Amino acid sequence: MILLAGDVGGTKTNLAVFASKDKLRTPLFEAKLPSAHYPSLTALVKDFLSNVKSSVDCAVFGVAGPVANGKTKITNLPWIMQEEQLQEELDIPLVHLLNDLEAMANAIPLLGPTDLYTVNPGRPVPHAPIAVIAPGTGLGEAFLTWDGTRYRTYPSEGGHADFAPRNPFEVGLLVYMLERLQHVSYEHICSGIGLPNIYAYLKESGTFEEPAWLAEQLVKVEDHTPIIINAALSEQDLSGICVATLETFTSILGAEAGNMALKILATGGIYLGGGISPRILSFLESGDFIKAFKDKGRFSHLLASIPVQVILNPKVGLIGAAAHGFDL
Repeated sequence: MILLAGDVGGTKTNLAVFASKDKLRTPLFEAKLPSAHYPSLTALVKDFLSNVKSSVDCAVFGVAGPVANGKTKITNLPWIMQEEQLQEELDIPLVHLLNDLEAMANAIPLLGPTDLYTVNPGRPVPHAPIAVIAPGTGLGEAFLTWDGTRYRTYPSEGGHADFAPRNPFEVGLLVYMLERLQHVSYEHICSGIGLPNIYAYLKESGTFEEPAWLAEQLVKVEDHTPIIINAALSEQDLSGICVATLETFTSILGAEAGNMALKILATGGIYLGGGISPRILSFLESGDFIKAFKDKGRFSHLLASIPVQVILNPKVGLIGAAAHGFDL
C-alpha cells in the first residue's frame, strides 16, 4: 500500500509518501509547504502530488483542529475539510482525518533517545497514561492510555480551556487580555499566537521599555514570535523584555503541563511537542518551567516524579499520521 501522510498546521504542512510501516523514517517523497499560501487542503495536496510519480491508495492527515464525523476546520485557517470530499477531489480511495495532536501522540511509542531531550528525568511508571502538550501556532494537547497490549491515543482541545493565573502578575495579564478578548484560553498565552500577547502586556504595562531596533523589526512583520524568541536567545535585547516574555511563557506552559499531568495522572510522562519547545530548551531548563510544573501543593511530590521530555524530531506528527494509516 502506498500511503500519503500529512501534518497539517496553521503555518506549514508536512506531507510524505510511505511504502511501509517499517520505513516511517525513510519516506519515498516528502515536502514542507506553507499552508496559508493555498486556498484549501485539496489545492495544497494536488500541488504536492504533481511531483509524486506513484498513485496513492490511502491518505491520512493530522489536522490542527477538532475532527467530528470525518469533518473538520483548521483552527487558525479558513479551511473546511471532509473525508468523502477529499477522496473525490484527490482521487484517493480512502482519506482519513484526525486531530494533529492525536497524530503526534501516535508517534510517542515509536520515538527513541535521539528524538527526545529530557527536562525532568522523573521515574516513569510502565504502561501509565502519557500526556502530550505542543505549543506551535496554537496550543495542542492529547493523551495516551494503555489498553493491555498497546497505547491508544485520544485528542483533546484542552489548549482552549480558561487561562488560570497563579500570581498577581498573571492576574494583570489576564485582565489585560480580557479587555481585548471575550474568552482567554491557554492558547492565547502559550503558543505562537499567544507569546506576542505576553510581550505586549510587558510593554504596555510599563514594566519594560521596547528598544528602538526591536520596534523597527516588529513593525515590518506580521508574526512577531520568531523575532521575540531570537532576541531572547541571543541576549541582544538588553532591556530584557524578550527574556521576560520567554520566562513568563515557559512558566505558564509549565503550569498547564502540570495541570494536564494531574487531570489524566500522566505518570508515564509528559511530552512537549510543537515548533516552539525545541527552540527554547535553555528556558525550559532554567527552572521556571519545572518550578511551575511541580507547584501543585500537596501533589508537588507526585509531579516531581513525572518525566518531562521535549520532542526534537520535527517530523513526529508526520510519523504518527503514517503509523495511524498503516493500522487502519
